[in-house]
Amino acid sequence: MIFTTPSTPAISADMLIALLVFLFPLAYSPGPGNAFFAAIGASKGLRAAVPTLAGYHIATFGVTAAIGMGVTILEHPLFAKVLSAVGSLYVLWLAVTFVRAARAKGGTTADAASAGEQRVGFWAGAIVLLLNPKAYYIIAVLFTQFLRPPANDDAATVLVITVVFTLNNLVAFIVWALGGRALTALFRSERSKRWIDCLFAATLIGVAVWMAVPLFT
Repeated sequence: MIFTTPSTPAISADMLIALLVFLFPLAYSPGPGNAFFAAIGASKGLRAAVPTLAGYHIATFGVTAAIGMGVTILEHPLFAKVLSAVGSLYVLWLAVTFVRAARAKGGTTADAASAGEQRVGFWAGAIVLLLNPKAYYIIAVLFTQFLRPPANDDAATVLVITVVFTLNNLVAFIVWALGGRALTALFRSERSKRWIDCLFAATLIGVAVWMAVPLFT
C-alpha cells in the first residue's frame, strides 16, 4: 500500500458521519466484547474495569493501525485457528474466575478475599483482543469500506479511522460495563449477586464459543 501526502482533510464530515453510522451497530449491539465488559462491570464495577478497558483498546488501536497500513496479520489460515484456540481457552479461564468469585461470595471470609484478588486487568483486555481473529476480520472490512485509493489512501486517513473506531468501541464498552453494574444494583442480596456472576460466567463461555468458530470453518 502506497501512502501519499493528503492535499485535503484526512476525512470529510460526510465520511465521518458514514463511519459512525457504520460502527454504531457493531459497537453497541449485543456481542462478545460487550458481554465481556458487561460481565466485568457487573462483578467488579467500572473502576475495576478501567485497566481491562485500557488494555483492550490500546491493543485495538495498534491492531487497527497495523491493518490500515497494510500489515496482513492473518495471512496464514493456521495462524487464525491457533489464535482462536488459545483465545477461547483464555476466555474460558476467565469464566472460571467468575464462577470462583460467585462461590466465594457464599463461602468464608478467606474465600471472599481470594476472589477479590482475582483481578481482570490490563493484560486480560489486551489478550482478549489480540487472540480474537474475528476482530481482525471486522477491522479489515472496515478499511475496505472507508479506505479507498487513490482518493484517501494515506496515513492520516488511517489514523483518523483508527482513532474513531477505538474511541467508539471504548464508549460502547463503558456503557455496557455500567449496564452490567446497574444490573447488580437491582439485586442486592448475596445470593442474587452469586447468580449474576454465574450468569456472566455463562456469557463468557458463549464468548469463548464465538471465538472458537474459526476452528470449525
